[in-house]
Amino acid sequence: MDKPKYSPEYAKYLANKKKKKHFIFAWQVGILVAFIALWEILARLGILNTFLFSSPLAIWKLFLTYLKDGSLFGHIGISVWETILGFGIGTVLGILIAIILWWSDTVAKILSPTLVVLNALPKTALAPIIIVWAGAGIGGIVVTAITISIVTTILSAYNYFSLMDEEKIKMLKSFGASKWQILTRLILPANIGNMVNIVKINIGLAWVGVIVGEFLVSRYGLGYLIVYGGQVFRLDLVMMGVVVLAICAFAMYAVVNLVEKQITKKKGTK
Repeated sequence: MDKPKYSPEYAKYLANKKKKKHFIFAWQVGILVAFIALWEILARLGILNTFLFSSPLAIWKLFLTYLKDGSLFGHIGISVWETILGFGIGTVLGILIAIILWWSDTVAKILSPTLVVLNALPKTALAPIIIVWAGAGIGGIVVTAITISIVTTILSAYNYFSLMDEEKIKMLKSFGASKWQILTRLILPANIGNMVNIVKINIGLAWVGVIVGEFLVSRYGLGYLIVYGGQVFRLDLVMMGVVVLAICAFAMYAVVNLVEKQITKKKGTK
């Protein structure tokens, strides 16, 4: 006779954990549905000015219109591609620079004041200058997204690398490990979870850069839809753009979450 996979106590714990997860998800969906329903009711009763706030039904109808003529897919595709490029390049470059700073204390001390100043600068306010330097179009928008995310990545990654347990580093050095081996065998593997968190943060930062860039120079993308809707006083178009933007950002965040779960699962099986 096969033995049970888990003890009764642990099986009960897993069942309660799953139940709590479903309970939280039900509340999240319920709050969202209640918010949309209340918004629609207040709009129909005239309590909310539909010119200023639109309504869920009007946004849905406009969404279907843009969906049918196929133009929405083009706007979404351009914005998502710009965001992927922005946070991908910004994350990789930021981590590489953080590795250089970790590798050389001298370089870290030289660049530390510069990074602090760059982090304090309002990058969105500098977006027009960045776009003039990098050029209008996708290139300038992507550079804006990179600029917003890269400094945060450098500071966060360098902080994670620097906080590594010194005793583990000393132990590896005592066995004759080189700096490259310490980096590849200890620092990077131990910070995979932290780097996934950096990617999550960079998704939001990259979206900010892309939308700001599209506000300024683009003729396509979700940012263009939002700013165009504001210019012609079509708040339903503005709200639709914001809703689609939120869905796209959430979808990218969900993909990163799935990757994180796979990494955690692999670590658990080792």
